[in-house]
Amino acid sequence: MDEKIIGLKKKFEDELEKIENLSDLESIRVAYLGKKGSVTDLLKGMKELSNEEKKEFGQKVNELKGAVADRIAEKTKELKEKEIEAEINLMPEFDLSMPASTERGSYHPITLVQRECERIFKSMGFTVEDYSEIVTDYECFESLNIPKHHPARDMQDTYYLENGQLLKSQTSAAQNAIYKKYRDALVNDGVPIKAIFPGRCFRNEATDACHENTFFQMEGVMVDKNISISNLIYFMKTMLSEVFQKDIKVRLRPGFFPFVEPGFELDISCLICGGEGCPSCKHSGWLELCPCGMIHPEVLKAGGIDPEEYTGFAFGLGLTRLVMMKYGIKDIRDLNGGSLKSLSQFTDDE
Repeated sequence: MDEKIIGLKKKFEDELEKIENLSDLESIRVAYLGKKGSVTDLLKGMKELSNEEKKEFGQKVNELKGAVADRIAEKTKELKEKEIEAEINLMPEFDLSMPASTERGSYHPITLVQRECERIFKSMGFTVEDYSEIVTDYECFESLNIPKHHPARDMQDTYYLENGQLLKSQTSAAQNAIYKKYRDALVNDGVPIKAIFPGRCFRNEATDACHENTFFQMEGVMVDKNISISNLIYFMKTMLSEVFQKDIKVRLRPGFFPFVEPGFELDISCLICGGEGCPSCKHSGWLELCPCGMIHPEVLKAGGIDPEEYTGFAFGLGLTRLVMMKYGIKDIRDLNGGSLKSLSQFTDDE
């Protein structure tokens, strides 16, 4: 029986030396270590041995099995290193002394418009805040007067994570944190809360020319004594006039958003079709740009602000749609498509 083990080990080593790729190596592994492999077959002859001989022979077979497995592991590592080396050798050579390309990249159009909006709002006394893309259910919904099982949640098909958090479906998720951050300055020093917080949002949407599952918004809030809708209209008109460098036709229509009361949809006349109707505006001539309204008293309370003494407005500017209007982009999917041909036409004016 010992001769069988020695003979099988020599045969294995001879075959292993001839292996040149991982596919053949897997075949030899199955041939020797599989359920019907050569090493397993050795155990079939144990029935002819005594109990003492079975124990000794079984130990030797297990040692052979371990040795074969170790050699296969070594060969696997060797062949993988050869594959990597071969790939490296196939890489084209390049001269490190060659001068770098003078061709410059360009900023994404959303980056350009976001920076422009930030500059405009900064000039009006707003601070620019940043906020996480992963938020809690409380931040995204409950603090915004949207309790669990509220039907308004159906409007935002949301990406939830295994830990119960979620990818924020709206920049409004930052509101509660902003109120708590600046409420002491508002209450104790009389400094109004004026902040914008741009960011990327995620919704499980069916994509088309004007809808994407990943898009950018810019939330803005202002809280102080005696803030009214006229303040909201003034700031939005000022911002749009600066962005487009001309008067923009807008309209306000009633809209339901649980975190504002009253709530509005601020639409702008479609600049792609001139108001005549196209796929981007769903052939209506108008493009929904900015849900807005007066901050709901319950939302102010959640942020630690007394709604009997303070009022405020909030708006959620669709940065992605604003970009489409500014640059005449007809399909929102072009912005996330990564096409250099499409994006290279945009340059930073700075």
